Amino acid sequence: MKLDSSISAIVTGGASGLGAATARALTAKGVKVGIFDLQEDKGEALAKEIGGCFAKVNVTDEASVDAGFAKVRAANGQERILINCAGTGNAIKTASKNKETGAPEHFPLDKFNLIIQINLVGTFRCIAKSAAGMLTLDPLPDGDRGAIVNTGSVAAVDGQIGQAAYSASKAGVVGMTLPIARDLSREAIRINTILPGIFDTPLLAGAPEKVRQALGAQVPFPSRLGNPVEYASLAIQMVENGYFNGETVRLDGAIRMAPR
Repeated sequence: MKLDSSISAIVTGGASGLGAATARALTAKGVKVGIFDLQEDKGEALAKEIGGCFAKVNVTDEASVDAGFAKVRAANGQERILINCAGTGNAIKTASKNKETGAPEHFPLDKFNLIIQINLVGTFRCIAKSAAGMLTLDPLPDGDRGAIVNTGSVAAVDGQIGQAAYSASKAGVVGMTLPIARDLSREAIRINTILPGIFDTPLLAGAPEKVRQALGAQVPFPSRLGNPVEYASLAIQMVENGYFNGETVRLDGAIRMAPR
């Protein structure tokens, strides 16, 4: 897909971190960008910076997602690109003993379900609605009608202690990538998923510098935290390369983590 001002894109979770870097990278190519996020101040500020459109969207709420698509499409036209960066996580053991009382406890199921709803169901919700909109467009001269990029995680295949919900949600994103690619293949819509490793995002911004350095040192090469610009670069490549379809790609500096 050739990226220029005739192309519109939506980036979920686009107000910060991986999403913000991708929104900027798309804008640098001339693409008209819409941002979905719950962070209204950051989202509005970034939209103003890049000349894009912001919509406050909760990906777990169907009406909110529908309203977001309607707002951005009214401003920028039907998107040909969807980049799914909206997501979150938690760290809770499946079962453990309370440190204060010694009583056994299990993972609160409402907290497990919330992560699944945001990371997995929310991602699929945006994919399905975006793809349905893309069907109203004619294919481009290169044959593409649209392209979708999801954000998984190395935790999908290398989850750590306390990551049952997060790993399950990201493994679900990985698991649905190929079937969706096959579903949409006759419609000329491609989909791929990136599995980031340890990236320098707002999630780690508040961590002590010693912790950040220790995390970066675990990466074989380069031994540092990933830069969101590197995620954006791969997302752009997945969109531009017309033969890239149905793939899940690790972006992690070759890290393979023992339990910790």
